[in-house]
Amino acid sequence: MMKKTILITGGAGFIGSHVVRLFVTKYPDYQIVNLDALTYAGNLENLKDVAKAPNYKFVKGDITDEKFITELFSTIQFDGVVHLAAESHVDRSITDPFAFIRTNVFGTCILLNAAKESWKGNMEGKRFYHVSTDEVYGALEFDGTFFTEETSYDPHSPYSASKASSDHFVRAFHDTYGLPVVISNCSNNYGANHFPEKLIPLSINNIKNSRPIPIYGKGENVRDWLFVNDHARAIDTIFHNGNNGETYNIGGNNEWSNIDLIKALCKIMDKKLGRTEGESAKLITFVKDRAGHDLRYAIDSTKLQRELGWKPSLQFEEGLEKTVDWYMQNQEWMDNIINGDYKNYYEKQYSER
Repeated sequence: MMKKTILITGGAGFIGSHVVRLFVTKYPDYQIVNLDALTYAGNLENLKDVAKAPNYKFVKGDITDEKFITELFSTIQFDGVVHLAAESHVDRSITDPFAFIRTNVFGTCILLNAAKESWKGNMEGKRFYHVSTDEVYGALEFDGTFFTEETSYDPHSPYSASKASSDHFVRAFHDTYGLPVVISNCSNNYGANHFPEKLIPLSINNIKNSRPIPIYGKGENVRDWLFVNDHARAIDTIFHNGNNGETYNIGGNNEWSNIDLIKALCKIMDKKLGRTEGESAKLITFVKDRAGHDLRYAIDSTKLQRELGWKPSLQFEEGLEKTVDWYMQNQEWMDNIINGDYKNYYEKQYSER
């Protein structure tokens, strides 16, 4: 008998796949249901190592489909939800803000309502965990300040505005209906299985193929970087030990400007590729800055570390080298995304079931 049945949304994506893998392997007595619409960033190849685990089930579906979500919650009695499904790329949000409103706001509200109705009258032991971003807080100056759980929201892009809105709805469902919720706001993630439109995997692939490395503006924007496996561990910790109604910031205490990050990446790649040091850095190309590009993000994760005992496990240089090694050893995964073959993985794996 399974002790808990947990729904993880967006589990075929970058962060979601690491969370699914952790829960499936760490909790064999849990039934883990991975719900993903398999849009452009969803890739079931990310989970082929656990796809046949007896406590893992994949369901293809869209969180914005209210009828589907209602039926799913009626069919499967979930004890918890870890909600990661989201549109997350800032550039895409500038081009099509309404896609972000549909998924990040409307989709979250549909999930919240389904959980509320399913757990009505019996919320003991239940939990709705909403995974958010540090971008809802806006931007920081170079003044030594950090985002804390008390920082006022000040989103500057359609993406961050949609995530801020969803955060508010999660809190509203807690305050109005008593839904047992927790929220986490995390800094930039890096690691294996990152979709190659993002800065680090894009740069690794371009360096390997001697293509220009595009850097917005002068590369002065600063981000706090966290190894994705450490984020998955934090989600596990908060889901099981966090207090209902609370928010927890997750960060690496690891600030890098974009230009310094890429220079460090170039040095690693030169070594891995047997190039003369400095050769890859010649590929750096500065491009027109992104509209509304926040200057600096920095997370204070003291609350999470103090109250729940979590802390990052890797220094950035070590994590970055591990990340490079993974991409160098998994060129087929990258090629399948670039040529679009990954989109056929679902049909290949599930057509005979």
